[in-house]
Amino acid sequence: MTTRVTFKSKTGSDISGELATPSGSDKAPAVVLIQEWWGVNDHIRDLADRLAAEGFLVVAPDLYHGKSTKDPAEAGKLMSELDAGAAVDDIAGAVAYLKEHPRGNGKVGVIGFCMGGALSFASACHVDGLSAVVPFYGIPPAEKVDYSKVTAPILAHVAKRDEWVTVPKAQEIKKQLDDRGHPMQLEIYDADHAFMNDTRPEVYDKANAKLAWDRTVAFLKKHLAA
Repeated sequence: MTTRVTFKSKTGSDISGELATPSGSDKAPAVVLIQEWWGVNDHIRDLADRLAAEGFLVVAPDLYHGKSTKDPAEAGKLMSELDAGAAVDDIAGAVAYLKEHPRGNGKVGVIGFCMGGALSFASACHVDGLSAVVPFYGIPPAEKVDYSKVTAPILAHVAKRDEWVTVPKAQEIKKQLDDRGHPMQLEIYDADHAFMNDTRPEVYDKANAKLAWDRTVAFLKKHLAA
């Protein structure tokens, strides 16, 4: 079960989020979990719990500051109204919070889905001190990011039938990083956008979701080990 916590954004303002703690008392690798356009909802809390069950200390910052929705039109409005720069500052605050957490081992990764996937890429470019980044089917506008600033290893997941986050767009990012000597692991699935979301049966793909999850957990454990 997650618990509500409050910490500081990079700007110094208060932000809240959902914290999931692994069992035991040992130091644990830490992960910032970034929401879909729906907000921090039960699905995000469930993902946080699943990551904690794998041994990670997790916080999901509430980038909508208490708002969430099940309506696509409202979700689109919330996402369009979100200040991406402010969201990245909130994510940076979550990273700092986990680095200082008594259960953390000092290494922090970022994982995000849909809108959170785009913000994961943005975080890879603009948040210092990351040890791993895992974007799921999300890509930020090219003018908002500078991939020359990426230092953390990236594992990106995209779906062949995604109309928004297309395979060629992901391949272009990989090429940019490859050309700079910073290879990105890109995994492509015969699935739809949001294929990891088991609350949406119209797009959820159990087999591909398990494959992507297993790859993600292995990647995070590899790069976030003390």
